[in-house]
Amino acid sequence: MAKKRRLIKEKPEEEYEFTPSNFDEKEFILKDIYGTKVLFITIVYAVIVGFLAAVICNVLGDPINWVLDTIMVFAAVFTMKKLYVKLGIRADLLESKTMMGDYFVFLVMALGICIVFINQPFLVP
Repeated sequence: MAKKRRLIKEKPEEEYEFTPSNFDEKEFILKDIYGTKVLFITIVYAVIVGFLAAVICNVLGDPINWVLDTIMVFAAVFTMKKLYVKLGIRADLLESKTMMGDYFVFLVMALGICIVFINQPFLVP
């Protein structure tokens, strides 16, 4: 006996409707400008800390002082949030990604400035 042929009935697909959330362009721009100001403060602080670390290394004259400089730069990272508060910047408005980026920029800049200033043209004999 032949089997009856079953008709496959298609189920109606669910309709999705995408509704974008409200985008506040002014708030976005102000937040971006605020993050840029914090980045500039971070860069200035990194140059100051890097220069001070190089001066300490050059004055002490011991070749192992680069360890002291590195510890000093990493310790300065922990003071950054307190510096922001003293300068009137609300660090809680910044995203954690932005703060981590600022910490990374600080480390690279401060250690880079320190390395530049402890080498030959700036080295105090």
